Amino acid sequence: MSLLEIKKLTHRFAGLCAVSDFNFVIEPHELVGIIGPNGAGKTTVFNLITGVYRAGEGSIKLEGQELVGKTPHAITSLGIARTFQNIRLFRELSVLDNVRIAHYGRIRYSPAEALLHVGRFYAEEKRITNQSLDLLSIFKLDDSAGEKAKNLPYGLQRRLEIARALATQPKLLLLDEPAAGMNPNEINQMMEFIRWIRKTFSVTIILIEHQMRLVMGICERLAVLDFGATIATGLPSEIQNHPQVLEAYLGEEVVK
Repeated sequence: MSLLEIKKLTHRFAGLCAVSDFNFVIEPHELVGIIGPNGAGKTTVFNLITGVYRAGEGSIKLEGQELVGKTPHAITSLGIARTFQNIRLFRELSVLDNVRIAHYGRIRYSPAEALLHVGRFYAEEKRITNQSLDLLSIFKLDDSAGEKAKNLPYGLQRRLEIARALATQPKLLLLDEPAAGMNPNEINQMMEFIRWIRKTFSVTIILIEHQMRLVMGICERLAVLDFGATIATGLPSEIQNHPQVLEAYLGEEVVK
């Protein structure tokens, strides 16, 4: 069974078609990309998958289970996590607390136990803290556990956001422009980092990215959007010289 199956996904904003008849199948452990010019509908696809928007038409299934109509919280609990184009951390909270928060979709104590600090509360809080510290150690962020998230350098904030997403134990990780704002050396490091994430956490990854060096270097398959429509799908080598893709990025006159 495919991990994620998207069929005839369509979504409009006040009559404007942001995504039109989008179809995409993701197999377990794949690393695939969705690319296209600004405004092509890429982030809208992520928002539809994660329940930020409810699809106007079409189907999104995770391991056969329909996601359309479910809340973002419910979709996260089923095994999908994401990061954002603009980093969204709890900036005033510590690095540790940013990761701890991600565990609360799977807490094992009741509201009453939380309120009264009895029963399973303390053992569960200790488990969450220890697991969060272990994850920070894997990401080499444990030395900054007590720092406010806003005080981390940009690259470490991006790393923390990914660590927080992985704390939800996803089957599918959506990365929205993970290399945004990075220089060539940092992009190379991000490429290796994404490969490492897939191997270490055995997670399937879909990424949106404008850095073509990263996309062509690590993605196994690509889908290309333009004005909400899919204009090409295939291997990076096939996409690289696809006439419609070149036209979308460079303009018809340049391609001619």
